[in-house]
Amino acid sequence: MSDAVFETNIASLPLIARGKVRDIYAVGDDHLLMVTTDRLSAFDVVFPSPIPGKGKLLQALSNFWFAYFHDIPNHLSGIDPESVVSPNERAQVQARSMVVKRLSPLPLEAVVRGYLEGSGWQDYQNTGAICGVSLPPGLQRAAKLPLPIFTPATKAAVGDHDENIGFERAAKLLGQERADEVRHLSLRLYVEASRYADERGIIIADTKFEFGLDRDQRITLMDEVLTPDSSRFWPKSSYEPGQSPPSFDKQFVRNWLETQSWNKRPPAPELPEAIVAGTLDRYQDALHRLTAT
Repeated sequence: MSDAVFETNIASLPLIARGKVRDIYAVGDDHLLMVTTDRLSAFDVVFPSPIPGKGKLLQALSNFWFAYFHDIPNHLSGIDPESVVSPNERAQVQARSMVVKRLSPLPLEAVVRGYLEGSGWQDYQNTGAICGVSLPPGLQRAAKLPLPIFTPATKAAVGDHDENIGFERAAKLLGQERADEVRHLSLRLYVEASRYADERGIIIADTKFEFGLDRDQRITLMDEVLTPDSSRFWPKSSYEPGQSPPSFDKQFVRNWLETQSWNKRPPAPELPEAIVAGTLDRYQDALHRLTAT
């Protein structure tokens, strides 16, 4: 654990916030330094056990997807993160950071689901729909949906739970035209990424995107993109409808937690070394499959 970065301590820049995984610092008036730590959250709770190197893996994968979707505006500034901190702080940001443009974040998470799992599966069992989107009856757990669906959620503060909302409420938050644009863009990103990942042996069951508005009020892709922290990645080779598939993401941690006597509220338990190592292996596997040339 000695090489893990659980929390940064960058004195040369003003600290703006510590999220579940990212530490955010001000870089002048127009930019932010976002550092992806090795913290892990599950059930919206941050765990005391870091996953050494996880932040670098997440950052590498986000960088890959930002480049892959180069025609979509994103928040990257092109400024070297190591250039905005003191020399003695560069190790904290190396390979796990980005200097980004300051945006006005949209007040929702743009969730896209292509398969029936997680809270979507629970919603479907209770209502026959997900976030108000009706689905055919009799679908199995982990079933592929007829078409991907947009199921937004409100953003929660650290320690709180995201809330799934219907599109009508999203339209009230963003305005109809903006909500339509976010839905269209989110579905496009998911479909194109899913097609690419499928060729690499990975099913992207669902994912969430975050967007902000730049000075010209353009919708801009921000935060992380299509990582194991923000998505469900399943191995295509062992996928079988009717059961929760093995995964390349933190579902591995969630599955272990479901066997523990923990009430899913802070404080979270320490993670055993085997769970830490297993999580890291899965993240490394996902990165290699998606980015190897």
